[in-house]
Amino acid sequence: MPELQRLAAHHAPALLRFERENRAYFARYVPDRGDDFFTGYAARHAALLDEQERGTCHFHLLVGDHGAVLGRFNLVDVANGSAELGYRVAERAAGRGLAQEGVRRVCELARTEYGLRRLVASAALANPASLAVLRRTGFVLDGAVPGGLVDLDGEPGLRHVLDLRAPYAAASP
Repeated sequence: MPELQRLAAHHAPALLRFERENRAYFARYVPDRGDDFFTGYAARHAALLDEQERGTCHFHLLVGDHGAVLGRFNLVDVANGSAELGYRVAERAAGRGLAQEGVRRVCELARTEYGLRRLVASAALANPASLAVLRRTGFVLDGAVPGGLVDLDGEPGLRHVLDLRAPYAAASP
C-alpha cells in the first residue's frame, strides 16, 4: 500500500507532475485550476507549507513507488475542532480503493493527531465515485443543509459530515 505523507518541501516536483498529468482528468469532475496554478507553482507550494505550519490546514500525499504522487488528501479551514476534507486521486490509480483508504487514514489523523472532532466534505453529483468514497468512510449527508444539496462552482453537489467523536465509522469496511 502506498504511504500517506504529510506535505513537505521536497514533494513540490512530484506534486506538480501529479497535477499536470491529471489536469484533464480532474477537470471532468471539478473546475480546472487554470494556467496560473501551474506557472506559479513554487510560490503556491510555499504558501501551502506556510498554512500547514500555522495549523490552518493539513496537507497529505499518497506516495507510491519511486516517489510518485498517487493522491492528495487535504484538511483545510481548520478551526474550532472542524475542517473541510478535500481529495483527488490520479487517473491511473482510480478504481483501486486508494481514495477510500486515503480518506480513512486522513480521518484517523484528523482525530488522533490534529484533535479534530468534525469533518465536512462535498462532492459533485456528477462524481458518483467520490460520493461513494464518502459514504463508505462513514460520512453522512449534512442535516444542516436541506437535502445536503450545495453549489460547487456552479455544479450541484452533496455536503457530508463525519463526527470524529462517534465510534470511528471510517475504520469499518
